[in-house]
Amino acid sequence: MQKEMIERAWENRNLLKDTKVQNAIRETIELLDKGKIRVCEKVNEDWLINDWVKKAVILYFPICNMQTMELGQMEFYDKIPLKKDFASLSVRVVPIATARYGSFLNKGVIMMPSYVNIGAYVDSDTMIDTWATVGSCAQIGKRVHLSGGVGIGGVLEPVGAKPVIVEDDCFIGSRCIIVEGVRVCKGAVLGANTTLTASTRIIDVSGKEPIEYKSYIPENSVVIPGNIEKEFPAGKYNVNCALIIGKRKESTNTKTSLNDTLREFQVSV
Repeated sequence: MQKEMIERAWENRNLLKDTKVQNAIRETIELLDKGKIRVCEKVNEDWLINDWVKKAVILYFPICNMQTMELGQMEFYDKIPLKKDFASLSVRVVPIATARYGSFLNKGVIMMPSYVNIGAYVDSDTMIDTWATVGSCAQIGKRVHLSGGVGIGGVLEPVGAKPVIVEDDCFIGSRCIIVEGVRVCKGAVLGANTTLTASTRIIDVSGKEPIEYKSYIPENSVVIPGNIEKEFPAGKYNVNCALIIGKRKESTNTKTSLNDTLREFQVSV
């Protein structure tokens, strides 16, 4: 019922005046907030988009009113409230970290002063370090470490566009940027300042011949930023790329062995 009403309202915005439609949208956002539904979920080995849920997020904005929210001397003026009751969620939130209502934080998540936007899903025991941001609808797995200043891009429109996906047990080094629906598969390690966009050339240079990927980091890859020569009308210049320099071993699941991996490949974090 919720899905049908949201789909109809998406095609005819006049239906947003209907109380039943507004309730369907609000109920969907509540389910998102509690982690009972997701914008994007893994089915077998594929990540599938629930585009009607993304539509609900977009339609939530016009049915909400601007309001002043106060926290001590701090003041906010916005349409979307902040998440609350972190103790009951078993989520540690360090001042002045904020997560918007409609995002989901699973048990054991730690938020240093950082930000999580509506529609995002952050799974259990993940660390969101200082000044890291998790954009709208991004999907972050279990036991992920998003280091200081990491930027995980968000996406709402087009509704069919995949969000950024960082799977379980990944380590994302400081000041990394991941946007435009890039998928970082389980166990990957990204060195500091690695930038991944839909057009970034991702090149595995660990073997005798280079292997190139787009928008995709394979499992257990160890990645550092690099550059590659590209020809333009005005001449040849170096542009950013990402280099896969090796593989994290299957056994390196503990923090100690992760540190060993970072040292072995001399990866800056």
